[in-house]
Order: sequence, then structure tokens, then C-alpha cells
Amino acid sequence: MQDLAGKNAFITGGANGIGFAMAQAFLREGMNVAIVDVDADALAAAEQQLAGSNAKVVALQLDVTDRAQFADVAAAAENALGPIHVLCNNAGVYRGGNMDAITYEDWDWVMGVNVGGVINGVQTLVNRIKAHGEGGHIVNTASMAGVTTSPGLGVYNTSKFAVVGLSEALRLDLEAHNIGVSVLCPGMVRTRILDSERTRPDSFAVNSDDAEAAAQAHSEVMHMAMNAGIDPTEVADLVVQGIKQNQLYLFPHPELGDAARERMNAISESFGEPDPERVKAQEEFLSQLLQVGDKTD
Repeated sequence: MQDLAGKNAFITGGANGIGFAMAQAFLREGMNVAIVDVDADALAAAEQQLAGSNAKVVALQLDVTDRAQFADVAAAAENALGPIHVLCNNAGVYRGGNMDAITYEDWDWVMGVNVGGVINGVQTLVNRIKAHGEGGHIVNTASMAGVTTSPGLGVYNTSKFAVVGLSEALRLDLEAHNIGVSVLCPGMVRTRILDSERTRPDSFAVNSDDAEAAAQAHSEVMHMAMNAGIDPTEVADLVVQGIKQNQLYLFPHPELGDAARERMNAISESFGEPDPERVKAQEEFLSQLLQVGDKTD
């Protein structure tokens, strides 16, 4: 999508941080934007800040884990703006702490928003984008925590690794429909992600004192690291570039590349030497699989 002017974007988690910066960047490109967020107060403030743009802005409250609400909000955005071309599955929450101190409530909350929210965005809007036939692009916000691991990030790592894998597969499935897919993998960005507890539903309240203490201890370290984070506008500019160039991976922190390369090298070195006969059999199988796919299309 080289020309974004006049196109319509739908951004979850759009009232704060990276999502809000995306909205600003898209508006500068002449796009219309729907910012959706679970935080009603932040949403109202964001809508006010974005007022006065030459393009259209609509602000809608949404809990991305609620599938019925997601469908209703998507329909409302289309009614206000027209067909959606760019979907940014950006809403996310954070829960730190060692995995041996994490609760079921932590798992259900983080996976429900970080993975379930992306799934619901894909399920709700991809077929709508396909239907209008004008092409489009999907940006899923993962994290460097989706390609590397660190102590105290186990739950968050799990959710973001899932988003990376989902995005890689989705790109292959949508390529024939002129819909690009990017997965955004930032490091520390100056957002409110570390204060995610403010939006945690009571149904996922933490009942373990040990889990809460472990999370608080880890959070203190993360808040110190956050001070060195980059501004969300840098990330948003990279997203615009990634959409225009149809890039799969968007890494706003090139200085973190060595950590990713170290992991990839360790994986590569663990494979050993391939057996020629098995390679030949695998190539024949893939060839047959592609022929079946061509007939299906």
C-alpha cells in the first residue's frame, strides 16, 4: 500500500502509547482512523487531542476479548469511515514476575488480551478487508519479547511469541489477496504498558500475595528500564514505512539485534547435518503439496 491517503485504519489500544502515535502518523498520511480502547477516559482525551485533523477520526470503546463487542465496534467504524484497509492489532497488557509465581488469573488475562485480542481482530476484520477487494494491511504488535526471552517475562514472552507466529502464518495466507502483514517487535518504548493493572478486570484479580510481590519486584526493574525507552512516534513512523514497503518484521530497536541473532544461531547450530535422502523426500512432498494448493485455488 504505497498511497495511504483516503484509506481507513482501525487501531486497537489506540488511546495511548504506540497505538495513539500510529493514529497521529496515519492522519499525517491523510488516512481516516478509528481509535478503539478499553480505557474510556484515555479514549476521550485521545479523541480531543486528535480533533481538528482534515481526516476523519472516530473513537470507540472496546474490550478486545469480547468477540460480540468487537463485531459491533468494527461495524460502527465502517459506518463512520467506510471500508477498513489497515488493521492494527495493538492492544496489549503486561504482567511481570517469575513463572513459578504466576497465577491462572495472570495467564488468562494476558493471553486473553495479547493473543485473544489479535485473534479476534483477525477473525472480525480480515474477511471484511478481503470483501471490499481494495487490498489492505495488518499490523500485529508483538515485542522483542516475542523473539527473545528474559527472566521474569515468561507470561509476556509466551503471548508475544504467539503473535509473531500468528503473523508469519497470516502473511502467507493473505498474500494472494493483496493484504500485507507486519509484526511489530519493539523493545522498551515510553508507554503505559507497565501500568496495565489499571485495566485488569476484577474477574482476573490476583489472589496470591507471593505472585503480587514477585510482579511488583520485577516491575520496579522494568520501570527503570522504561526511562531509556524510545518515543512512540519513532515506532509509528516505522509502522507507516513498513506498510508502504510491505515488510514482515518491524524492529524499532536495531541495537537489540544481537540478542535475536544469538537465539537464531543457537537454533541453527542445533539441527546438525541434513540427510540427503530425507531432503529429497521432503522436497517431493512439498512439491505435491503445492500442486494440491494450486488445484484448490
